[in-house]
Amino acid sequence: MVRITEELVRKRAEHNECEIFSLEELSLHQQDLGKIEHLDKWCRHLKILYLQNNLIGKIENVGRLKKLEYLNLALNNVERIENLQACESLKKLDLTVNFIGELTSIENLKGNIFLEDLYLTGNPCTQFDGYKEYVVATLPQLRWIDGHEIEKSERIKAMQMLKSIREKIVAQQNEYLEKRALQKEEAKNKPIELEDNDEPSEDEDEETKQKKDQEFWNEKVDYTPETRTSIQNKIQENRDKTHDSKFKQPEIKRERRYFNEEGQPLNVNEAKIDFKLTETEDDSAFVLDVACYKYMDTSLIDADVQPWYVRVTMKGSVLQLVLFEEVKPDSCIAQRSQITGHLIVTMPKLNPPPVPALRPDVERKTKVETETPEKPREILEVREARSFSDNLANIARESPNRTPKSKATPDIKEPENSPDFVDDPDVPPLI
Repeated sequence: MVRITEELVRKRAEHNECEIFSLEELSLHQQDLGKIEHLDKWCRHLKILYLQNNLIGKIENVGRLKKLEYLNLALNNVERIENLQACESLKKLDLTVNFIGELTSIENLKGNIFLEDLYLTGNPCTQFDGYKEYVVATLPQLRWIDGHEIEKSERIKAMQMLKSIREKIVAQQNEYLEKRALQKEEAKNKPIELEDNDEPSEDEDEETKQKKDQEFWNEKVDYTPETRTSIQNKIQENRDKTHDSKFKQPEIKRERRYFNEEGQPLNVNEAKIDFKLTETEDDSAFVLDVACYKYMDTSLIDADVQPWYVRVTMKGSVLQLVLFEEVKPDSCIAQRSQITGHLIVTMPKLNPPPVPALRPDVERKTKVETETPEKPREILEVREARSFSDNLANIARESPNRTPKSKATPDIKEPENSPDFVDDPDVPPLI
């Protein structure tokens, strides 16, 4: 049997962006579930729950679903109505084609005052004499029973006959429960067949297997929860066989190859991790920067440097890189960054260049510097800032070193005085 898992619920919650805490409707039909569990903790806001066509034998773990309005448990192995008293908002309950023989268990629904629609079609209790009258009188809040609307006159008659009807129902119920106890004993004493996970013997040919399957399907048995479970298991077994034969292919694991047929190392990155392989500025060593996970323990990382390749192993995943120059394995240094968590491996070359090689851009700069002579350095002189009043005072003032410009003034002849002119000193000048 299948159990309810978080992965299954999230898969069925695609319409709610895979969020289960705010889920209001959930469909888990035809999943071969054997038990109701976890839903009252994960999905507290459920209003509609579909659990039809499973192998559920008991109603349980739904008491915390206070907002549940519709519960569908059709085509299951339920034998008794229970554990629904706390579902305060329950309006519709579908128990079609189950194994409910204890009809008096519907009295557990008296506290569900909003329950209006109840389906019990296909259960053994529907064969009891007075079944419908007993249900109508016991649950006065119902408006529909098995898809039929309850009339007011029908309810009044049932209420008047409730006491006598209940005695008949209890007698028929006890008779059914005795029969059911015998069926359980027969199921226990029945020889145990091969389980679904057990593989048949190799000596059995195809004809023998087909003969056993035909005997299984032709066997006449009572329709009980045990036989229904065995039939469902047989269907699942046949389904797995056909699926394996048609679609399942044998898994072939690829062998790890770190060297080719000639013994030369290969580049391998099983961890799918980022890395950077560079050289130092003087080209005397290789520097490998591996982007290890920041919080990975250093004990899970192993670095192995060989003359022509380097290998870093992280939790069983290998990163191997080929070096195009031979290095000194004994002089290598491996360090772990405390900030980023990266692994930095410094590998000195066996034959570094004798003179530090200059890069092209450095060579070009040196050539330009040798060709152009040095120019004297020019310095910009800045005078001290003066105040605004000083600037106004020096507007008309000429500098002492500056020679005044000579202005050409025209010669103006003064007119001669008349013979009658008298120069009186008491008279002020005109200008």
